[in-house]
Amino acid sequence: MPSDFAAAKARLIALYLPQFHPIPENDEWWGKGFTEWTNVAKAKPLYRGHWQPRLPADLGFYDLRIPEVRENQAELAREAGVEGFCYWHYWFGNGRRILERPFNEVLASGKPDFPFCLAWANQSWSGIWHGSPNKILMKQDYPGPDDERAHFELVLPAFRDRRYMTVDGKPIFVLLDPRDHPDPPGFIRHWRQMAETAGLPGLYLIAMWNRGPDPKLAAFDAIAEFGPGDFLNTLPMDRWSERLRRWKQGEFGPLLRSVFGDRLRKPGRFNYTDVVKAAFTSKLAEDPRYIPTVLPGWDNTPRSAHRGVVFEGATPALFGRYLRKAIDLLNRKPPQERLIFLKAWNEWAEGNYVEPDREFGHQYLEAIRQALHPAAN
Repeated sequence: MPSDFAAAKARLIALYLPQFHPIPENDEWWGKGFTEWTNVAKAKPLYRGHWQPRLPADLGFYDLRIPEVRENQAELAREAGVEGFCYWHYWFGNGRRILERPFNEVLASGKPDFPFCLAWANQSWSGIWHGSPNKILMKQDYPGPDDERAHFELVLPAFRDRRYMTVDGKPIFVLLDPRDHPDPPGFIRHWRQMAETAGLPGLYLIAMWNRGPDPKLAAFDAIAEFGPGDFLNTLPMDRWSERLRRWKQGEFGPLLRSVFGDRLRKPGRFNYTDVVKAAFTSKLAEDPRYIPTVLPGWDNTPRSAHRGVVFEGATPALFGRYLRKAIDLLNRKPPQERLIFLKAWNEWAEGNYVEPDREFGHQYLEAIRQALHPAAN
């Protein structure tokens, strides 16, 4: 069982979705009792050979309000060699939060005894995945320095927790979307000042990004490419999806819809082998601060149906190759900075998870273990 993270070939951090428990907002927007499992369980194949629904195995349709579920997740991750979870953290400004209960309970209880860090999902919530991109459910605001201070004071107890993941003692904190923030350099200066005042050795601030180099990234300690957006405009699609994309780009979309209705509406399909080949070849990967991100798969049709994107042919063996390719990028970095993000631990409605399912069982977890701890195999 891998437990010595210092012996691992890289520090794998798994992004963790806290959406698997009911909240009043989701009850209002999507119906009583809605969780991410609602979309997962109702998914259907949209074309011949489409693998849906994807159903959980060991952990079942869990509820993250149950401590034993969180303990079981941590044990599976620990055995595979995942160093820690990066919990998505929501702060919409003026103290407004959402989905905070699972992490609050992890922090308050001291359990599971498993490393963690936080990623601020600083984007407005809309109905984009359900065909209503202009419908804003919850707006992301940036009221200014007082709000930044309140936000920092909220997460400070987490930074001080002995489980919190660091680089050279500096707590890791991730910003999902620097483009959305009106002043990333100002925000970073302010938070670094408050960290110093609080007695912290600093902060290790990471930007998630899926475009080329940009001045907004200058103040960050590291940059992690955030898939799958970094692939979608460059990879070959299956023949039918490619033809349909060209027709739409040629402004024939309205005509096609008027003639054929929904019959032509299918998700975009990409080959996972092409994803693995294309990974880490962008201009962004040339930045010495670059952190690779690996995706075990992608199929967000449970959320977005024909508007979704599917990576076809994903297997644990290909994912293992993908992860080893990421590890090889980090050989010249100091051990503390050999970070890789796993996107994700449990994004079931994106087909983007490594928790055991009924198709592959523990094979993705085993692929992680073999890549990170080859000497133990």
